[in-house]
This record gives sequence, C-alpha cells and structure tokens, in this order.
Amino acid sequence: MSPVITLLTDYGLEDGYVAACHGVIARIAPQVRVIDVCHLVPSGDVRRGAAILAQTVPYLPEGIHVGIVDPGAGGARRAVAVEAGGRIYIGPDNGLLSWAITTSGGATAAYEITNRDLFLTPVSPTFHGRDLFSPVAARLSTGRKLSDVGPEIPLDRLASLPSPVTHVREGAVEGEVVSVDRFGNTQLSIAADDLAAVGVRVGDTLGVWMGRRQLSLPYRESFAAVPPGELVAFTDSAGLIALAVNSGDAAQRLGLPPGAHVRLCALP
Repeated sequence: MSPVITLLTDYGLEDGYVAACHGVIARIAPQVRVIDVCHLVPSGDVRRGAAILAQTVPYLPEGIHVGIVDPGAGGARRAVAVEAGGRIYIGPDNGLLSWAITTSGGATAAYEITNRDLFLTPVSPTFHGRDLFSPVAARLSTGRKLSDVGPEIPLDRLASLPSPVTHVREGAVEGEVVSVDRFGNTQLSIAADDLAAVGVRVGDTLGVWMGRRQLSLPYRESFAAVPPGELVAFTDSAGLIALAVNSGDAAQRLGLPPGAHVRLCALP
C-alpha cells in the first residue's frame, strides 16, 4: 500500500499555497497519496485547526499528518515531528498537533526539525509549509528515519493547548465551546454520555445557561427535527453536543465564541 500524507492548513483556496505543498510532495515522493483534511481553517486559528485534526484523525489511515496553522512562522517557535499511536505528526510546536496526538494515545517520541538537508533551498521564512514541512513529510514517506529530522525533544516540552473542560455535578453538565463550524454550529466539550449521566435523553428539553443568559432548547437527534430558524441541541458526528439553528447560524444567534462556558441540564 502506498504511504499516506494528510494536510491541514489555513492557506485557503484562493492562492497557490496548497498546490505548492502538493507539488513538493509529488516531486520527492510521487508514489505517496495525499489527503486534504482542510485548508479553510480561519487564519491563525490554532484551536480550530487542532479540533478539526483531532476529530478527523480517527477516520484517516495511519501515516504522516501535516498540520500548518502557524501564526508564529519565522519566529522562535520550533518545527517538530512527533510519533503517536503509529502515526507521525509534523508541524509547528504551537499546540496545533496536541489534541490529535492525545487522540492517538499520546506521544512516544518527538524531534525538533532542524536537518536542512531535508528542506528545500532556500527556505522562505514565511512559507515553511512548502519549504520545510512538506519536504520533510515526503522524505519520511520514502523511508527516512524519524530521528533523521533533528534532535530528540523531551515529551513534556511539547507545546499543548489546554484540553476543553467538562464537569458533571449537581444534575448538570458544565463545559465550553470547542469550535464553530462553517455552518455556525456551536460544538461543546460536553459529550452525549455526559448528558446521559445526569438523566438527559433525546426528546427532553434542555436548560442552557450562558453566563447570565438562559435558554430552553429541544434536545433532538438532528437540527432537521425542528422548524427552519429554530434553535436545537443535538449530538454531532464527533459525539459532542452541538447547538444549531435549522437553516441558520447558531454562532451568530448566540454569540458564543470558542472557550465560552456553557451549563446544560434537563428541564421539567
């Protein structure tokens, strides 16, 4: 089976940045299969990129996963290659890879990418995706050892984003907004199992506390279970509770940014 490289970036699709990364990989490792995870991560939004990668990785083949959401490009941040669960993660050491690494069972080895023999020449300080991350991934896919990329890093020195917080207590579940997708669906850190633990079932009415605001929302199987324009809570494809508006934008309606705290419980 041909090796697989996956790409996640905030490069967008209006320019040639993604194509340049594909081209570098194809020139070095023409046999490799490249899977585009996402290139529409909001610019510099490391948390959104981390959530997308972590929630997609379980459905991807084992391989080399390149993540490039890199507002610190050209600065002091390290470039790293990390082994976890039979996969290799490559990207900036800014926390972008951390949730996916945890999803894969945790890091077992990590290296700083410093071996310039693996890079393109010259290296643009503002386009490490093309000149550093893509060629390193391609060369690893051809059989280069992970340790060839540079010196080993203690695992506890890797940058990590704080994990989303969830607490189950006093008949309620407290969590936070993990991310907002392009449809405006607002994904919470609260899992369906967390609601079940406090006796909430599909078909119930949820009390939703957002700071000083309180709403009553139907908890249904999907957003299509309510009329267009109505708010609803449902379990999304990642097994997490999402707040949505059927044919609308819940993020705009509710004004809940990533990291905002939310409390859920069943209403009589």
